[in-house]
Amino acid sequence: MANRNLRGGNKVLSRLGIFLMLASLVSFIVFYAIVMISHQGYKVIDPDTLELVQTEEIPEGSPTAIITTTMGEIRAVLYPEYAPQTVAQFISLAESGYYDNTYVFEVKNDAYFACGSADSSGHLPDSATEEQEHLPQEIHQNLWSFKGALCSMNTTVDTSFTKRLFHNETIYTGSRFMILGSVDFTDEEFLQQFKEASGNEELANTFIEWGGIPNFSQQFTVFGQAYSGLDVIDAICSAKLYDSASEAGYTPPLEDIQILSVEISAYGEEDKALNMLP
Repeated sequence: MANRNLRGGNKVLSRLGIFLMLASLVSFIVFYAIVMISHQGYKVIDPDTLELVQTEEIPEGSPTAIITTTMGEIRAVLYPEYAPQTVAQFISLAESGYYDNTYVFEVKNDAYFACGSADSSGHLPDSATEEQEHLPQEIHQNLWSFKGALCSMNTTVDTSFTKRLFHNETIYTGSRFMILGSVDFTDEEFLQQFKEASGNEELANTFIEWGGIPNFSQQFTVFGQAYSGLDVIDAICSAKLYDSASEAGYTPPLEDIQILSVEISAYGEEDKALNMLP
């Protein structure tokens, strides 16, 4: 009788242990889900301190990049105060001739194009180093993915289960960069949904007036803003593409488009005359 009671007690304890394990697992899953949901869009934007610097008058002497392509010239102001490491690397690479005769290797029609590769397939130039492709992402609430924004391309992520759990991942960028076009803001239903979701009237109105890629916001390092050559950006973004992706998974233009050179300069009177921004 005693043995029978002992076996019965063991069964109860065994079931209790399984129940407690399952309860702990469910609790952890719920906790994980809550943490992940609470961190969606975890980059906090303070509307009281938000400054849309891309819409402000460009100070004379600001560093600029004159990007000469086979489709025409694009001029952009750079923002070392908001993306210091990215701008420093971009200037260094440009002045070394790194971008000379590189290629546009991906085009998303009307949305953006990506450039700075050794060929139209997207391979890095031979002079590329691991260090320059491992630059920490620099996100700032004052820089947004408006039309004409220069954005670094993400390369890799330092992550783990706990880093994902608590959103302590480090995203790295490299030497290749994107120049943004725009999604279509003419659809009234989309406009209404966009305004309601933006949470900031000034920001929403700037996207509507300027164009851009709202879902890129705070997802990529913005380090510059094109003020001249917006028509060139439109032309490249509307280029005809191959029917299939390259071996690296990119969508290159059917006819090669090259970056002939990137010259670093300073914003002056000539630039004021060329400035096409609203």
